[in-house]
Amino acid sequence: MSILSGKNILLGVSAGIAAYKTASLVRLFIKAGAQVKVVMTPASIDFVTPLTLSTLSQNPVYSTFFDKKDEETEEWNSHVELGLWADYMLVAPATANTLSKMANGVCDNLLLATYLSAKCKVYFAPTMDLDMYQHPTTKSNIEKLQKFGNVFIAPSSGFLASGLTGEGRMEEPENIVSFIENEIMNGLPLFKKKVLITAGPTYEAIDPVRFIGNHSSGKMGFELAKTAASLGAEVYLISGPSHEVVTTSAIKRIDVVSAEEMNNAVHTYYKDMDIAILSAAVADYKPKNISDQKIKKSSDSMTIELVKTHDILASLGKEKKHQFLVGFALETNNEIENAKLKLQKKNLDLIVLNSLQDKGAGFKTETNKVTLIDKLNNVTEFSLKSKEEVAADIFNEIAKTIHA
Repeated sequence: MSILSGKNILLGVSAGIAAYKTASLVRLFIKAGAQVKVVMTPASIDFVTPLTLSTLSQNPVYSTFFDKKDEETEEWNSHVELGLWADYMLVAPATANTLSKMANGVCDNLLLATYLSAKCKVYFAPTMDLDMYQHPTTKSNIEKLQKFGNVFIAPSSGFLASGLTGEGRMEEPENIVSFIENEIMNGLPLFKKKVLITAGPTYEAIDPVRFIGNHSSGKMGFELAKTAASLGAEVYLISGPSHEVVTTSAIKRIDVVSAEEMNNAVHTYYKDMDIAILSAAVADYKPKNISDQKIKKSSDSMTIELVKTHDILASLGKEKKHQFLVGFALETNNEIENAKLKLQKKNLDLIVLNSLQDKGAGFKTETNKVTLIDKLNNVTEFSLKSKEEVAADIFNEIAKTIHA
């Protein structure tokens, strides 16, 4: 799934022949999972119709400050609301005229008013004839916009509408979308980082139909994986049995059932990871002997001999070289002391403490309440939050440390 999935894209269209490419741009943004709204200069509607872009974007297209509903009623199109709505704004095509106005604060149409109101990152893709593009004023305006923090998508060389050949062609829609995706990814704090996350319970077989397990849903681990992916990481999610789903190709899901399988999978990937977060509720014990047939009920009681499973977290702490290692601790008493002991004993960089004493925290909930303890024994307590927000808090703490 694209980094643009779920994002709001505001496309500004000015009056250049390359405006015909905006239909493809809208389709590509929609295909990437983005929401798209289009703002046009009044002159640009001679090159591509608002109906076309409205149909493709599934949103109204805006070109004037007021829309006339009937003889007596006009509806205001708020440039402020449009600017606040957008996660990213793209002006494409950006003509020499529109570039000049953007660079010098001229505000004589809805597109320019929206640009001046936008709080988000703005990309611009120029289009014009080669002599216009090479003119000193155009070069100066592009440099000025870049100094403002706007991102320049350079035009390509090729056959121009004037019949000449040279620089000035607006970049092709596929390349524009790829440029924006890559530029966003490059700016994310975990770009090019590999993150391993474990999630869910493990099931330890007694016989073909029975097992020892726990109530973990895996939701916390899956939220961590989603957050890591949104921050630009390549994520390896090793999950025990869980109904949670992965919705992005940035997350590689590896399904396991038992503690032994999870141990093997974790050690397969760990050496190549930058960050490892072990949030799975791995069974501490498993049956010593597993029956290959369903055990029949033959007496009032039954004894199952249990043996320890691998301590995956401790083994990773011993093998740790460059990795940032995070563990979870679910405690019921002496929470802080027990978590600090686990942090030190298992050579962790950070431990996430859950307490079953906290209402709304623990297994099978949409919320969690955690305390983070780092290797210097700094303790940070958080209030009850959604697991999505908790995942963000955990990664904020990790980012502070690895980028310090």
